[in-house]
Order: sequence, then C-alpha cells, then structure tokens
Amino acid sequence: MSDSTWTGSRGRPRGSGTRGGWRRGRRALAGAAVAGVLVAGCTGGDDGDSSPRAKINFSTADAATAAERLVAGEFTPSTLSRADQLKELAWFTKAAEPYRGLEIHVVSETITTHQYESEKLANAFTELTGIKVKHDLLQEGDVIEKLQTQIQSGDNIYDGYVNDSDLIGTHSRGDYVFPLSDYMAGEGKAVTSPTLDIDDFIGTSFTTGPDKKLYQLPDQQFANLYWYRYDWFTDPKIKAQFKAIYHYDLGVPVNWAAYEDIADFFSNKVNGNGTVGGKKVYGHMDYGKKDPSLGWRFTDAWLSMAGNGDPGIPNGLPVDEWGIRVEGCRPAGSSVTRGGDTNGPASVYALTKYVDWMKKYAPREAAGMNFSEAGPVPAQGNIAQQVFWYTAFTADMTKPGLPVVNADGTPKWRMAPSPHGAYWHDGQKLGYQDAGSWTLLRSTPKDKRAAAWLYAQFTTSKSVSLKKSITGLTFIRDSDINSDYFTKNAAKYGGLIEFYRSPARKQWTPTGTNVPDYPRLAQLWWQNVATAVTGETTPQQSMDNLAKQQDEVLQRLERRGTGGDCAPKLNPESPAQVWLDRPGAPVPKLADERGKPQTLDYDTLVASWKAGGTS
Repeated sequence: MSDSTWTGSRGRPRGSGTRGGWRRGRRALAGAAVAGVLVAGCTGGDDGDSSPRAKINFSTADAATAAERLVAGEFTPSTLSRADQLKELAWFTKAAEPYRGLEIHVVSETITTHQYESEKLANAFTELTGIKVKHDLLQEGDVIEKLQTQIQSGDNIYDGYVNDSDLIGTHSRGDYVFPLSDYMAGEGKAVTSPTLDIDDFIGTSFTTGPDKKLYQLPDQQFANLYWYRYDWFTDPKIKAQFKAIYHYDLGVPVNWAAYEDIADFFSNKVNGNGTVGGKKVYGHMDYGKKDPSLGWRFTDAWLSMAGNGDPGIPNGLPVDEWGIRVEGCRPAGSSVTRGGDTNGPASVYALTKYVDWMKKYAPREAAGMNFSEAGPVPAQGNIAQQVFWYTAFTADMTKPGLPVVNADGTPKWRMAPSPHGAYWHDGQKLGYQDAGSWTLLRSTPKDKRAAAWLYAQFTTSKSVSLKKSITGLTFIRDSDINSDYFTKNAAKYGGLIEFYRSPARKQWTPTGTNVPDYPRLAQLWWQNVATAVTGETTPQQSMDNLAKQQDEVLQRLERRGTGGDCAPKLNPESPAQVWLDRPGAPVPKLADERGKPQTLDYDTLVASWKAGGTS
C-alpha cells in the first residue's frame, strides 16, 4: 500500500440548502505522504504583512448600526446581555482597523453549523469589520487535502482551516501549525479578544498537545452515543415480555451483555416474532461495506468502548483507544509484543462483537451499507436501538412527520451514554466526540493570519455561539449548554442537553496525541476490518495484521525522526505473555467475556446526571 494513498469519504449529516441531509465527506485524506507534511518547511508567512487591500465603503458608525441590528435579530438569543453583546462586537470593529479592505479565505467541511457560518456569520463579520470573508465549504477530505498541500508547498491556499482535532497528534509533532497559546501571547495578542474566555470552551483538552500548548480552537463538537426507542422501552406490554424472558428490566443497557439481550429480543422475540405494531423490527443497526467509513467506525473509540487501552481522559495512557502505547510522548508500539493493545484480547473482542451483532440482529442490508447509507435507517421507524449513533443526526431525527417523532414534535426516541464491553472499567473513555477546530498555519501572511484569527473568534464568540448552537446542535461552550434556552427546550432534543450537562460527557473524546500520523495510520483500519466482515480473516487475524501495519508506519516515522522529541521510538518485541502479565493494558483474555447484564431506567439515569452522578 502506498504511503501517499488515502481515498474515501465519511458520510455524516450535512446541510445542502436545508438542515440535515445525509451526505458528507469525512477523512478523505488524499495527497502526498504525511512524513513530508510533518517536516515541510514553511515559506512566506511569518514575515509578510503586505497583502493587497480593496477600497471599501466602511465607517465605524455603519458598523455600530449593523451591530444594533444583528443583536436585535440574528444574534438572538445569546448568553450575553444586549449591552455586553454590543461591547464585544465593538471590540471586533476596533481590532480589525489595521486589516480593513483585506479579503480572507477560510475553509471548513459541509455541515449545518459551518453552513450557518458561511451564509450568515461571514457577511455579518464583514459588516462589522470591513474584512471580506470567503468561507468555503468542502467535504472534509478535500479540506485536509488543501491543508496538506499548503503545508508542503508553503503556498497560502487558505488563511484559516477548520479541521478535526483528531489530527492533534500530527499537528503537535510538526512545525507548520502556529500554536494558539504562542500566537495569543505573542504575534496575535492585539487581535485576541478579551472576552474569548477559553475556559468556557468544553473541548480545549482535545486540541492541546503533549507540550501542553493549545493548537486549535474548537468550533463545533458532537458525540457518538447510544440511541433507542424510548416509546417501546417504556411500553408496559413490551417490558413485561422482556422481563419474562431475560429476568431483568428492559432499560438503557449499561453493558454489552444487556445490549446483546435487547438486540436479540427485538429482532427475534418481541410479540413472539420480532414485530411491533405488526411490522418487522430490529434490535441493532450498523454498517459493514468495505469503505473508508468502516475505519472510523472503529477509530472513533469502538475499541475503548469494549475496554481496550488504559484509563485516562481524554485518552488512555500509556495505551490509548487505538491500542498505541506511548512512553512519555513517544509512540512505542501497537502490537501486544511491543506493549500495545491493537491486537490484544479486548480489541479482538470488540471486532468480534461488531461482526456477530451485525449478522445476527441488524437488517440483512446493513452489511452492504456504508455510513451515509445506514444513517437514515433508524428514522424509518423499525430500529429499536443503535449502539453507535452520532448526535449530529439530532436535527434530522426530529423532523415533523417522521415515524420516530410524536404528533407534538417531541421525539419517540432518546439518546443515552453508550454501553461498555466486558473489558471496560472506570476511568476509561467511553465514546468519541468530534471537535472541528480552527487551525492557523505559519505559511499564512501575518496580516491575513490576524484577520482569520479575528473571524475564528467571531464565529465562536458568546455574541453568536448560542444561536449557532441552536442551528447546528454542535456545542462548544459550557455557557450555551447551560443557557435558559436549552433548559426550556431540552425536551425537543431527546436527551442531548441532559448528556452535555452531565459529567459523563467528559468520557467522550476524540483521537488523541498518541496517534502521531493520523492520515497514514487511519487508512489501515477499514481495509483490515473489512476482511473480518467478509470472513476472509478471523477477528484475531485482522487485528494482528492491523497492529503489524501500524508498527511498520511507526518504524518509518522513527527512522526519519518525525516528531522531534515526540517521535516514535518502538519497544523491542517480546513474547506477548510478558506484556499480558504486566499491570495495565494489554490485559489477558477474560474467561467470561459476557458478564452480568445490567440496565438502567432512563429517567433515573437523567436524574442522577442532574444530581452530579455519572451513571
């Protein structure tokens, strides 16, 4: 496989003129080898401040008038008072004075949140600052391709990028990203908002490198959670049937043993034949097509949900959810023989359950679907639960007239914390959270970098972030999550607000810093998982192959010294049992990989969240 090959797409809901839709490219990381990205020299950016300026018709009086109009209209509601909104917007007008007439180009992937920024916030920013913004929307793979091209060539393609924090391990090992900690304290101090309030952002731990520097500013976030039909789970007749068969209460599954029982019940046994209301239903939904989207079905924390790796938030240390061990900040191996856990018993168990559940409990068509094809299926009304469901689907799952929406507009479904596997224990992460984040490059001219930083802060400012959260439901600020608006409207969102207000959300995190070369390593996953789905390899063989291939990539990075002091340095191979006998991950195979099924009543769970509990 070529180091430079990475083609594919990730489908998550995207706006295409309306909220939602079901197509979105993700992680089509095309282009040249990332080793070149990490060591590429940057040209032209840091010492240039002579970008052409257009003649514009701008006055501070007009900007103040625009601010009044926006605060009274588009930027309502807000967590700020009207006076504080006007004060914050006036700061942007003043800070932008040296950059009036500039035109900046920024780019993000195509989801509803970014569509709102491109269509509404970019124009508002221009009115307030005199800086023209061209905010392009591309599939995420295309965003990364542009990013890689700019890094390698030194040519300024975009002045600001919103890309996933999954690349934090890659970004922090290169010299091409301008760490925001450094920028805000130095070159960008005069254009850093006094009301930015970094502590209010819920995802900055995801965008912080091993050196403790902040590299990216979160712009949108969403999690993968457990989704289920609340109306069916609370139906007295269905509950009685379940208890008669399994001898415990039907409820939100805490562990995979309970999830498996519930899947079996709805697919095969409810009402004697796997039907509800006379229609065939299924206790599980997934997808298994050989497609790049199959990779992040696993890299987005499926293995940690099973219990691989070590405790640690935001990611396990020393072994993370990809099974990569680090010593200090240096990746030391993926294979069990090097102290990794990519092919350990917990990881093999995770792949085995994924394959078994899809074959036994999901619709037959699921095995031939990719993510974007499988995404709409739960909304059609015949799925009882889904263990791996993205909250970015919330807006599409609440549309009037859907089989999963009540006549009053409230959902028939709920979302809840993901159940965990038999190897999981307290302190481990329990799911994935996407964090698309603003990233500044050193190759961008100083004046355009400053203008882009102003725009990045504007799109995440308290003056606009609540309205943006209502539009896209991709929360970045604690103040928005706890706003009066979402208190009053929480019932519309099926548990989304309750989850984000709970301490449990901290167990849902993106890929972390253990992964030193995200683009090249990520491409290995879907190809190895696919052979287990088709039966060409056993789950153990698939994970053995994956671990070996990951270690080969790490070895090449080690030889090149890619990442400086945090470059990989692989452990020598030892017999697997040597590592299995040591404390922590990898752990030996459990004699009982099922355990005792456990469920919780949803309303009791929500009450515990409100009281400050995690389960």
